Amino acid sequence: MRALRRRFVAAAAAAATVLVTAVSTVPAAVAATAEDGIHVVDGRLVEGDGSDLVLRGINHAHTWYPQQTQALAGIKATGANSARVVLSSGDRWTRTSPSEVGSIVDSCTTNRLVCMLEVHDTTGYGEPQYAPGSITLDRAVDYWETLYPTLAGTEDRVLVNIGNEPFGNDAATNARWASDTSAAIQRLRQIGYENTIVVDAPNWGQDWQHIMRDQAGTVFAADPDRNTVFSVHMYGVYGQASTVTSYLEHFVAAGLPIVVGEFGDTHSDGDVAEAAILAETRRLGLGYLGWSWSGNGEGVEYLDIVQGFDASRPTAWGQRLIDGQDGIRQTSQEASVFGDGTDPTDPTDPTDPTDPTDPTGDSCTATLVVEQAWTSGYQGQVTVRVGDEAVTSWRASWALPAGGGVSQAWHGIVSTSGSTATVTNESWNGSVAAGGTVTFGFTGSGAAPTAAPAVVCSAS
Repeated sequence: MRALRRRFVAAAAAAATVLVTAVSTVPAAVAATAEDGIHVVDGRLVEGDGSDLVLRGINHAHTWYPQQTQALAGIKATGANSARVVLSSGDRWTRTSPSEVGSIVDSCTTNRLVCMLEVHDTTGYGEPQYAPGSITLDRAVDYWETLYPTLAGTEDRVLVNIGNEPFGNDAATNARWASDTSAAIQRLRQIGYENTIVVDAPNWGQDWQHIMRDQAGTVFAADPDRNTVFSVHMYGVYGQASTVTSYLEHFVAAGLPIVVGEFGDTHSDGDVAEAAILAETRRLGLGYLGWSWSGNGEGVEYLDIVQGFDASRPTAWGQRLIDGQDGIRQTSQEASVFGDGTDPTDPTDPTDPTDPTDPTGDSCTATLVVEQAWTSGYQGQVTVRVGDEAVTSWRASWALPAGGGVSQAWHGIVSTSGSTATVTNESWNGSVAAGGTVTFGFTGSGAAPTAAPAVVCSAS
């Protein structure tokens, strides 16, 4: 079957004129090297300091709407930690120039977003009747080669998604998915790219024939850096929770990194089990990026997350993705590369080693922040910071306000005993490198604490 997703066609012509700013430079404060960039460890994305990077983001169709320069700030306002940005090589749509790409990366950095860049001209290759003019992955790498001087040194905050949905449903073309994808990865490494590479599934991204699922190990091994992540797009093929679970669990069991690079709550090829996608990615500690911020056309306007690129006007789909159970605001953790926003010399900073109230232990410290509160409850976030030696498990405990409780937690397993709440690591985030951090969130019932309570941390 074919997922029919002809998006933005009508709008593409209107966006033909692009205002390009001067070539941007990588901010010195966050310049990266291969050693401290985002990379894959044991089937998971981690940052240079060893912190888990679980993507919680939104797609933005920049190439058709280059004038919507406020879009990334709007995405950040949802609580997202990442954005997947549509580029064009110039083969099907107006080319996104290196200077324009530099400005996009700068905007992501300013808005403290990990930036996944993708070339859209590859979409549906092999089915010219549905995607005329689509290009090969090899052709997409030609474009990436022109971007290398712009993107070199961005390994700590930019992911390179070689091509969007680069194989349709043509059997002869899809038989080359593994070999063509492997060759494209190797060419990028030869060019000099040290960024994490993201590769899309065939079958218009949905992999309903399990081609990517069955051959991902071969492709991962073909990357000399072993720094490739697989991306599945979940639309109508994933209408059953069991289908979502079995697909994602296959990659986790195989120790291969997987993200849901696109998904909606419904589509022309059927209803989507979006609740299962959100719940299972949370349970398994996997990333997701919803499609898409705004501007969908040709009958799929329902995929818009906000109306008219206005962050204050979320659609029903946007409300579900952003503020619903297991959604972005509830589960997103900002990438550690952007820092925690605190002044290390501030005597009131609970992570300041000179602060006598700092609940410091030999193995780790933990701090709790109340992020938002309402009449009958509140949402909190705890950051666990490991000391001089790596750990394989951790736990954090704190005193609850009188009559309060914890109704749920994400990125940790919660229990309560009397007036004390304790969260321990999940199976996937217990191991933390020396000096690394891991963050979990929770929803508390009752009155929010008026001051951050002392948190006791232990690790082994």
